[in-house]
Amino acid sequence: MSSSTGGITGRGSGGGGGDINDQSEDEGYEIDQKRLRDSSKRYSWKGNLASLKRELSLSTAFSGPLGRDQRSTNGSRWDRFVIRPDNWWYVLWTYFILLWAVYSSFFTPLEFGFFRGLPEDLFLLDIAGQFAFLIDIVVRFFVAYRDTHSYCMIYDRNLIALRYLKSRFLVDLLGCFPWDAIFKASGRKEVVRYLLWIRLSRALRVTEFFEKLEKNIRINYLGTRIVKLFVVELYCTHTAACIFYYLATTVPPAEEGYTWIGSLKLGDYSYSHFREIDLWKRYVTSLYFAIVTMATVGYGEIHAVNVREMIFIMFYVSFDMILGAYLLGNMAALIVKGSKTEKFRDKMADLIKYMNKNNLDRNISKEIKGHLRLQYDRSITEVGLLQDVPSSIRTKISQNLYEPYVKEASLFKGCSSGFIKQIASRVHEEFFLPGEVIVEQGNVMDQLYVICYGEVEEAGKVEDDETEESHKRLQAYSSVGEVSFLCNNRQPCTVRARELCKVLRLDKQSFIEILEIGFPDGRIILSNLLEGKDSNLQRKILDSDVTLYIEQRESELAMRVNCAAYDGDSYRLKRLISAGADPNKTDYDGRSPLHIAASKGYEDIARFLIEQKISLGTLPCLKPSRTGKIKWLLYLLRQGQNLPLMMPVVFSVRPSQGGILTFLKGFWPMALIQIPKTMIAEHHFTWLPQKGYIQWQSYL
Repeated sequence: MSSSTGGITGRGSGGGGGDINDQSEDEGYEIDQKRLRDSSKRYSWKGNLASLKRELSLSTAFSGPLGRDQRSTNGSRWDRFVIRPDNWWYVLWTYFILLWAVYSSFFTPLEFGFFRGLPEDLFLLDIAGQFAFLIDIVVRFFVAYRDTHSYCMIYDRNLIALRYLKSRFLVDLLGCFPWDAIFKASGRKEVVRYLLWIRLSRALRVTEFFEKLEKNIRINYLGTRIVKLFVVELYCTHTAACIFYYLATTVPPAEEGYTWIGSLKLGDYSYSHFREIDLWKRYVTSLYFAIVTMATVGYGEIHAVNVREMIFIMFYVSFDMILGAYLLGNMAALIVKGSKTEKFRDKMADLIKYMNKNNLDRNISKEIKGHLRLQYDRSITEVGLLQDVPSSIRTKISQNLYEPYVKEASLFKGCSSGFIKQIASRVHEEFFLPGEVIVEQGNVMDQLYVICYGEVEEAGKVEDDETEESHKRLQAYSSVGEVSFLCNNRQPCTVRARELCKVLRLDKQSFIEILEIGFPDGRIILSNLLEGKDSNLQRKILDSDVTLYIEQRESELAMRVNCAAYDGDSYRLKRLISAGADPNKTDYDGRSPLHIAASKGYEDIARFLIEQKISLGTLPCLKPSRTGKIKWLLYLLRQGQNLPLMMPVVFSVRPSQGGILTFLKGFWPMALIQIPKTMIAEHHFTWLPQKGYIQWQSYL
């Protein structure tokens, strides 16, 4: 599925629709407009026409799902009838519904408090508004949306309908009921009027509209926030004023003089018969009471009279304290520029200035802004969150978060737990949007990626052909760019995200540092990499820098083990083997640590090596001339009895002690004994297996 033309959207507007005001696309056109201004006037109309065509092509009405965004390609034409959220007429429709939402949000408390049945003109206006919202409910079943997990546009009609049914459908449908007509038909039962408050859910559209304005860097942030705070305060006091009046009108007529407005007297004017006063004057009086109560600066001329009013004012004043703290906190944040949104806007504005100054390509600028918006929406900057945490705790956090993904990656299958923990502590998480390139074809990779979740695809260009051919798709626990990373050659294909992907990035320098200690696991990684590869690629892997580095480290460690065996340092030898050294590794002369230990007469080292169940191979027996221990010679030969008949078993002896051959004849008649010719200053014997006797030959 392809990414939507709008780049990243902000938080969805709920229901079946996605974002309607994708500003990343608008910001991208800012660069194009600058280039048009710099171009000559003769071609300016052509550039404007091309830009207009691009916008129209991006917002084709009822366009079916295409590319990576395609979720459902089969079915009838009706099933493919889907509206893109960035379609120009749908954007106009959302603004039209926004106006009705503002009207409904303010008129609903007014209708609840001041009307017992709407007049004919207001009733018709109310019916028109509910009809508009009914149409909007139908439209929402056809509006594609952006999946919050994968960031892909979803065009499947079933998924769109299911999402809307599970979110706002029921509330939206109940809000469209003609409650005023139902109230009159039910015999004017007061409980029916309480259902009017369901329509206040439409105020969420207004709050979402302000959120989009705050993210739009073309609109002054300070002015937007001040207007938003003013609307919040006005709406709260407006609702409280309507409730104040409702409390005064729901008492028996004989007790209306014992209400806040029935007992009110301002100068010579009395409100004792307030129902006969003009509607506008009654509303202004109620609003004044609500505002002075909220601000607590009134003179006491308006106050609660009965118990119901006192109880409501107690809750209202408590709410006002919270509202006042909210307003003051937001004003302080505006002064010090401490809000997250404002920091994002400043950073985005600086970024756009930089891109305009350097005339960066439009696709690159969209990717940069997309990443910045993704960081804002998802708050994924773990570096900032954990910068004050000690490094030891950060390491534990990284291991706890990333070790399961590294362990399940096919490239690291079979590696030791210590090596996995080291890898998990060095990786960094990154996010890629749908359609964004993770690895470019032809680059030499110095970073390895492991997919945590999401899906990517590999696509490569054939030589002398600019078209890309899709190779395969990779999902969670797959590695990206491992061949180029380990072999230090060019990346054979481009890897692109099909949906929102979370990946773990490992730098090559960190990987080399980990291999310094855990290079035996490097051999396992190479074995995993060789699986399923063709012969040419296997040859490249075996000739890679990492392979040579591992072999060099293995040779160095084998030399250190042989030196420890030669010096008789059993402690150092054991430490080297426990660190991952292979005791079967031989030196340039074909000698293993067991060869050296046996020839030098270090019985404890030889026993330890044999207990490790190493491959005996060519077994050198101790020199009797040096130790005089025939018992140890027999012990070594007994260890070789488990070997195949033709497995070579070696010992060396000086000419003066050739009588040992007669002693061994009856002990092990079936053995082939060879001695390397490099052991000069000694006679070398070759025993050939025979039936009943041993034939030997001596060399100098």
